[in-house]
Amino acid sequence: MSERPDGRALDELRPVSWELGFQDWAEGSVLFSMGRTRVLVAASVIQEAPRWLRGTGGGWVTAEYSMLPRATAERSAREVNKGRPGGRTQEIQRLIGRSLRGVTDLSRLGERTITIDCDVLVADAGTRTASITAGYIALALALRTLHERGAVPGDLLTDSVAAVSVGLIGRTPVLDLCYEEDAGAEVDFNVVMTGSGKLVEVQGTAEGDPFSRGDLDALLDLAERGIQQLTMLQRQALAPAS
Repeated sequence: MSERPDGRALDELRPVSWELGFQDWAEGSVLFSMGRTRVLVAASVIQEAPRWLRGTGGGWVTAEYSMLPRATAERSAREVNKGRPGGRTQEIQRLIGRSLRGVTDLSRLGERTITIDCDVLVADAGTRTASITAGYIALALALRTLHERGAVPGDLLTDSVAAVSVGLIGRTPVLDLCYEEDAGAEVDFNVVMTGSGKLVEVQGTAEGDPFSRGDLDALLDLAERGIQQLTMLQRQALAPAS
């Protein structure tokens, strides 16, 4: 490929920014941006475990995901008017929940449920990966709030987790695709990985010609480098104010 639409290097993330505590009443919240994609994420604590966990002393982390009608170039109808979330929405919110549960010690959470609400304000590709990355920040803030209240013992996070997209454009590996790149990529992947480098999920598809094992390895290596950068940014966001 010649040049990316926004002039970034092939292995460069879009600009990342955040505003913590964006919603006053949530135990943890963040307005998170990756390029033009903006996601508002709030973590809410309910003092009750799901039915299947009652009496066990353990808790649960779950997620809900939605996109505002004008988050995209054309208005999309609110799914609440359809009576239930669509298949894509259900897939994404299950992915977010799995990713965050994978780094949380649920056995020490107590019989509580933490719901991570991810609302996409502006979509320029990578909304699910931005939701996971921001969801970890909101979850960490909520757990910090519970600890400060004396409700949970110590740090319940066993690792961090973040996600990023990668793809092949002109057979060249590219990190963190914007919409124009995502729409034209020959291969695109969403990779979810912990801060220690363990994989949570890899979602990848060839839109035309199949890709090789070498392509897969190159894309995973590129995603790992991107997630290492995102992990550092998460640590910056969660660092105590000096």
